[in-house]
Amino acid sequence: MSARLMLDGKVAVVTGAASGIGRAIARSMAARGCDVAIADINEAGLAETAGLIGDAVRVTCHRVDVADRSAVARFPDEVAAAHGVVDVVINNAGVALAGTFAQLTEAEFDWLLEINLQGVVRMTRAFLPVLERRPQAQIVNLSSLFGLIAPPGQSAYAAAKFAVRGFSEALRHELEAAGSPVGVSVVHPGGVRTGIATNARAAAAVDAVEAARQQAHFQKVLRLDADQAGEIIVRGIERRQPRILVGQDAKLVAVIERPMPVGYWHIIGRRRG
Repeated sequence: MSARLMLDGKVAVVTGAASGIGRAIARSMAARGCDVAIADINEAGLAETAGLIGDAVRVTCHRVDVADRSAVARFPDEVAAAHGVVDVVINNAGVALAGTFAQLTEAEFDWLLEINLQGVVRMTRAFLPVLERRPQAQIVNLSSLFGLIAPPGQSAYAAAKFAVRGFSEALRHELEAAGSPVGVSVVHPGGVRTGIATNARAAAAVDAVEAARQQAHFQKVLRLDADQAGEIIVRGIERRQPRILVGQDAKLVAVIERPMPVGYWHIIGRRRG
């Protein structure tokens, strides 16, 4: 894969950009002179993100539900009409869902997969032909700390985020073998202070008191500022890193998991208390 990706004058698509990490990524990309097409289902949040970016670069807002096949299929044409080209696609949109596998209904499990996994696959399928027309381009897929390890109570989320990791790695190898100009980065954020814990759904079978306890626990471990996380991710995009670990917790977990791919929870579970 060729060297550094210069973002000045490029065009990036960022999903889940109405808040949190997506907003931070869009702002960091724009600060480097990159035009951005920001997407989310929260139009008010998108407008706020656009306002924070200002008018130094071209920003367009797009209401897109990544679980909607037809909306994603139309999205490349919308971006082409607004920006002409696309150089980077950042698949950040995602949701959280608490509950053990026994507590989750099939519909609840599928709801998360449609957004966190199929949304990434659909966006990649829609934009890959556009990206391959560029001399240098990058697909950036947000996995998670839970795409490295799989804690109890996160069966749906971990299933999706491990799948994003596997999909991204296989796609990267295929594109490299084909001599494509498109690189693939997979991002593993650790505990980042965003609204994901507050906005997370709990399975209907989860007791309300237990759901509140879990939410409070996750709030405590979300320590890294979203803007810092966005900067780390964008620096990784510039370097075209295949894997981007965000936060000391993600780096530590990667070190622990590597020699203990089966037994890591005996250590990490104790650390979580």
